[in-house]
Amino acid sequence: MPLECYGDASAFILPPLPTMPPAADITQVLLPFGALVGREVDLDAFLQTLMDRIAATMQADRGTLWLLDPARRELFSRAAHLPEVSQIRVKLGQGVAGTVAQEGHSINVPDPRGEQRFFADIDRMTGYRTTSLLAVPLRDADGALYGVLQVLNRRGGDRFTPEDTERLDAIASQVSTALQSTSLYQELQRAKDQPHAPVGYFFNRIIGESPQLQAIYRLVRKAAPTDATVLLRGESGSGKELFARAVHVNGPRRDKPFVKVDCAALPATLIENELFGHERGAYTGADHRMPGKFEAADNGTVFIDEIGELPLPVQGKLLRVIQDREFERVGGTQAIKVDVRIVAATHRDLARMVAEGRFREDLYYRIKVVEVVLPPLRERGAEDIERLARHFVAAVARRHRLPPPRLSPLALERLKRYRWPGNVRELENCIESAVVLCEGEILEEHLPLPDMDRLPPASTAPQSMADPARATTTPSSAEAGLLPLAEVERLHILRVLDSVKGNRTAAAKVLEIGRNTLARKLKEYGLGDEV
Repeated sequence: MPLECYGDASAFILPPLPTMPPAADITQVLLPFGALVGREVDLDAFLQTLMDRIAATMQADRGTLWLLDPARRELFSRAAHLPEVSQIRVKLGQGVAGTVAQEGHSINVPDPRGEQRFFADIDRMTGYRTTSLLAVPLRDADGALYGVLQVLNRRGGDRFTPEDTERLDAIASQVSTALQSTSLYQELQRAKDQPHAPVGYFFNRIIGESPQLQAIYRLVRKAAPTDATVLLRGESGSGKELFARAVHVNGPRRDKPFVKVDCAALPATLIENELFGHERGAYTGADHRMPGKFEAADNGTVFIDEIGELPLPVQGKLLRVIQDREFERVGGTQAIKVDVRIVAATHRDLARMVAEGRFREDLYYRIKVVEVVLPPLRERGAEDIERLARHFVAAVARRHRLPPPRLSPLALERLKRYRWPGNVRELENCIESAVVLCEGEILEEHLPLPDMDRLPPASTAPQSMADPARATTTPSSAEAGLLPLAEVERLHILRVLDSVKGNRTAAAKVLEIGRNTLARKLKEYGLGDEV
């Protein structure tokens, strides 16, 4: 069977971690990674560095992390020492890794020659020669298999021993615990319910695969390893702080402080004091010296949120920090040197503020060395909305210790139609409310959304139909509530399916169509094998 290769072979590499000699104490393998699983780390780089550590610990020449694609019943290599290709896919039951995924137990192959389970096509494809192989399953907290951990060619020409199998099994347990805390694991679970949208991710905790986000991922990957000042622009709730943290976590300052200053939450008279601190006696009540955020963030990153709210005098002081890396505290005369990276964010049009004299032009050009414009959720497309919705359903259910509810087709359709003026933050709050209030299934009535975006009742004719003479005054069919016939059919099918709790046989009877016809239409709507 021909193998499929995907993606870009180049990878962003995290700053090097302290080296660790191979040791029998596998509890140390993941110790340097513990602080990263809850941060906005580049997941490919995180996984690749993790596999480097595992291969070194197991004294293996190469290692591979395989993940399960349930929709296609395949394993795909996600982090691997594969300089020859970017990615490999194998069917369940194909090769040693595919057999481990299918049968659910570890396999140690001391010599692949004559081994029926060994898939030699991979060696032929890469030009690599496998002399020994060990693979173990990855299971989640419920015992469900979702991947395979594999190492190749024990160093020194030796074979992997039963003790090596026990060690790799223990490492796999640690790896699985870590991965379940990342958005990668939630993406794998989401793909079960949204099979038409393949598994995709870049940064931990940032969900979305729309073309706009793909471009932003590439930009952040380039900017993060540098000290360039970054300006994030976008509507409120669009994810500016998450991307600011991604810039910090994936750069050389990731182990240093990330300090946030929200200019919109502070009175103008206090912003300067918050940023730069004050000396004793600087004003009434200043009875001791107080360092500011820039001093707290020395060697790290300062995130200035809503920089458009900075008063003009403070803008001048910030410009000096960017240019000269020094400032004075309020009431002070001594220059204080700092080494910080600045990431700024705003929902305002700074270029217009510059033209109106409300923002310094020299500061504007200093902070937009790398400019990242985040799209509003409504422009990211229905697929991203569904990805986010399913991600939030799982995350909220886990946070509130609830079983994950099913997202009904009609509720999902409502989420996709809504305009989301509050963007991702509004969607997350909407889903949290629905998860807490529903009874095992999120229905349309559980969504705390306004009624303005609903379609008019089927029995209510648009004005242009009731009075043909006035039809010419209607600006467009969309504004009048008119829809194409195919869209009306789709919405009606989903409403019927929702009313019978997803029972396809019952829905087909109500619609007076065959079950296969219904299945075909649902597949066209991207609902896969299950609704």
